[in-house]
This record gives sequence, C-alpha cells and structure tokens, in this order.
Amino acid sequence: MTAQPPRIVHVDDIQPNRRRGGDLRAMLTPSVVGATSGFMGLAMIEPGERIAEHYHPYSEEFVFVVCGELEVDLDGAAHPLRPDQGLLIPKDVRHRFRNVGSGQARMVFHLGPLAPRPELGHVDTEAPAFEGKDSGVGPARPPEAAGAMS
Repeated sequence: MTAQPPRIVHVDDIQPNRRRGGDLRAMLTPSVVGATSGFMGLAMIEPGERIAEHYHPYSEEFVFVVCGELEVDLDGAAHPLRPDQGLLIPKDVRHRFRNVGSGQARMVFHLGPLAPRPELGHVDTEAPAFEGKDSGVGPARPPEAAGAMS
C-alpha cells in the first residue's frame, strides 16, 4: 500500500511564480501531492525572458525542453537547449535559462532529492530577471512556498 494516492495536477491549478523570471509552476511537490523524494514543474519562458542564475546545494535538476529555443548558462558557459533535449544539472552548478527564440519556450523540471528544509533548496546568485507588479518579488520565501525552485 502506498503512503499517498496517485494525483493528477493541471498546470492551471498552480499559481504562477515569476519571482526569478519566466512563469514557473511547481506542480508535483510535497505540499501539493505529498511527494517525498523531489518535485516536478513546468517553466514557461517568453521570448527575451530569463530565469535568474541560481543553484541547488542539495538537489540535482533534470530538465526536458518541450518547445522553444533556450540557452542555459552552466557555471558561466552557455549551451543551446532545443525541443526534445534533456539536461542534468548536478548539485551546486550555477545555472540560468534564457529564451533566445521567437516563441514561448516550455521546459519540464524535476529536482531531487529534497533539501532538508524548503528554504535551503535554492540559492539565488543574481537579482531577479525583472521586478514588476506580478513578479512575486518581495520578502524572501521558502522555495516550496514560492511555488518553484527551477
């Protein structure tokens, strides 16, 4: 018998998190579905947008590009990411995503294992990509409470 029942979550059921740039939706998380080993979400990044540089001291991050043209900086080195490509980002590797195409980019992200406490799972290394009324920028919040950690 499983500890929690299977759950289906629609992307529209998750509040957008724009704090670090893009539109991040942490969909399958401990607080949403009772996940115990990691969490998964979707990043939607408009042309010219970026997700600010950060790293994860406890987790590997797995990324799969669904659509769009992205560029990712890994410890300062730029790499192209295209649809149907996957990327493993080891723990402690600084990374930043940029949409370099003409249409929206979508990427699925999964992080695991979980940090000992949510606020320890994500370390920002630069200012947010933008600070608008919908950016969510404000008092520091634990990544889980903020809704995304990608």
